[in-house]
Amino acid sequence: MATAAQLSGHFHRPIITAVGSNHRRHATTTHYLALPQRRRNLTSRLRPSMSLQVGNETTPTSTVDMKQLVGFLYEDLPHLFDDQGIDPKAYDERVKFRDPITKHDTIAGYLFNISLLKNIFTPDFKLHWAKQTGPYEITTRWTMVMKFSLLPWKPELVFTGLSIMAVNPETKKFCSHLDLWDSIKNNDYFSFEGLVDVFKQLRIYKTPDLETPKYEILKRTANYEVRKYEPFIVVETDGDKLSGSTGFNNVAGYIFGKNATMEKIPMTTPVFTQATDPDLSAVSVQIVIPSGKDLSSLPMPNEEKINLKKLEGGFAAAVKFSGKPTEDVVRAKENELRKSLSKDGLKAKTGCMLARYNDPGRTWNFIMRNEVIIWLEEFSLD
Repeated sequence: MATAAQLSGHFHRPIITAVGSNHRRHATTTHYLALPQRRRNLTSRLRPSMSLQVGNETTPTSTVDMKQLVGFLYEDLPHLFDDQGIDPKAYDERVKFRDPITKHDTIAGYLFNISLLKNIFTPDFKLHWAKQTGPYEITTRWTMVMKFSLLPWKPELVFTGLSIMAVNPETKKFCSHLDLWDSIKNNDYFSFEGLVDVFKQLRIYKTPDLETPKYEILKRTANYEVRKYEPFIVVETDGDKLSGSTGFNNVAGYIFGKNATMEKIPMTTPVFTQATDPDLSAVSVQIVIPSGKDLSSLPMPNEEKINLKKLEGGFAAAVKFSGKPTEDVVRAKENELRKSLSKDGLKAKTGCMLARYNDPGRTWNFIMRNEVIIWLEEFSLD
């Protein structure tokens, strides 16, 4: 997607400041707040047909209702990949579309790209917000999760980022559309880094066809993804270490019928081992209870050392990896993730969870799906 400001420099957000001065006159100056450095490294190949005059010069007069266009995007973009589709009448015929690996210069090309993604990847698009970020510029934040149906293992590709959409003040339609991915630094077209990011996500992870805790992916960086988990219930008991299996047979026995009513409860994935202390030594083993259950309807455990507990969910950062999750590997992943979160200014809670999705006796190590998860104090997409 493209910006309303000239792409050879900074992306800007308008802030009207106090009156500035020089020796000859006073003038009200419009300053712009630059987006983060990695958002600025874009080429000048996508300059919109119009440009915005800032500083001591006059911004073009227009009757464009930007608030109405923001509201329109909230209604229109959720239909990006469904049968209704977006409204092409809201775009100039010569709309410029760019993302790190795709470019189109007409609305027809843009619609073709949407159709191609729809048929090959079955995308799930979520719009988080839309807001005006310049005189003729609207920025949106989104998450798109896609399953590549052409490969037998149907890998899941996740992209999150910003779309910067410029409005033509003459036609009052969108004239450019620039996508910026959170997972890469070079968002210029054509980005080899972007292509590598796509291919990295095509690797094989075996995820069993079982219920998992429900979560929404809010942001995917090069090193981790941020999720928002819904509340879920676990049956748990004490474990010995993050990579250990001590206690698993006890919690598995509960769901297989060793409970007060001998009720058999469907198996879920993953199995969690959670540490709640800085040394990662106070460990519990947890199996998630299916979402249709609640604490009041679940049978009581037969053993005192087994507990039922509701986790309130919240924000968490996760890193996915394959192979055998030994203690050294898990602790190294936890340390790397914690450093990445600190570098990005996110406040991580004490402890972590190891999520193991596969039966180690029936799954090759190289296709295992494992995750190290750290709960966050807070998170915002603004």
